[in-house]
Amino acid sequence: MEKIRFGIMGGSGLYKMDGLQDLREVRIDTPFGAPSDAIAIGTLDGVDVAFLARHGRTHSFLPTEIPFRANIWAMKKLGVDYLLSVSAVGSLKEELAPRHMVLPDQYIDMTKRRIGTFFGEGAVAHIGFSHPVCGALSDTVAQAFADCNLPDATLHRGGTYICMEGPAFSTYAESQLYRSWGASVIGMTNMPEARLAREAEIAYASLALVTDFDCWHPGHDAVTAEMAIANLMHNAVNAQTVLRACIKRLGANPPSSAAHDALAKSLVTPPSAMPAATRENLAPLLAKYL
Repeated sequence: MEKIRFGIMGGSGLYKMDGLQDLREVRIDTPFGAPSDAIAIGTLDGVDVAFLARHGRTHSFLPTEIPFRANIWAMKKLGVDYLLSVSAVGSLKEELAPRHMVLPDQYIDMTKRRIGTFFGEGAVAHIGFSHPVCGALSDTVAQAFADCNLPDATLHRGGTYICMEGPAFSTYAESQLYRSWGASVIGMTNMPEARLAREAEIAYASLALVTDFDCWHPGHDAVTAEMAIANLMHNAVNAQTVLRACIKRLGANPPSSAAHDALAKSLVTPPSAMPAATRENLAPLLAKYL
């Protein structure tokens, strides 16, 4: 299987990547079940790319039902070193208006029902996660946004993404609590995705597409799925343009990322001491340490 270094995880409203040439689909079996959908592999301006619709192409997975481990394992198996995540979010700040884009650099994980690690069953690792987003990859996204010179788009750098369980949107009290914490946006899908990507030594950055003001804003109605999707469809067009420019930059000059050696000082159990079945399941993650 050829190595595909660059991956895109499409969120709500982004179920395919326009412009992919020489397109084919692959289905990858993983020790953690099937990924959300077949992975589309093709080229963007001559650069090999793997695209996966996080919720499936017909949006059939609730946030909690997304097979996060299978999705990241499959990307790693393909050889992905850089993963661009796109997701819909609500805004918790006045200046982050609907149809704006945000590059968050921190997360607060409020999920309760998701398995957030590949490890266990005789294998222990404790990754560093103080800076959960790859700064070099996030910089590349910002540079790509500037390349595009989009007249109707605004990008904000930095901020904290609250990841809630869902699928219901926030209560008013919850929304106000998250605002009091200084959080910037709220979504349902970037965790444990970002943490699993770090365990897989994949550089990860999230392009968050603001669809609404959650329910805290006195001048806006409480969020509805209809409202969110309408704004998301508008933003998805710009997001595709930015992603294409980003892949072009990555293909020309992929940045160095500390994420690519995340396990070097994080493995507690030597691979040789792991049960054979566990070691086999983790083989794509542990290949250079075996």
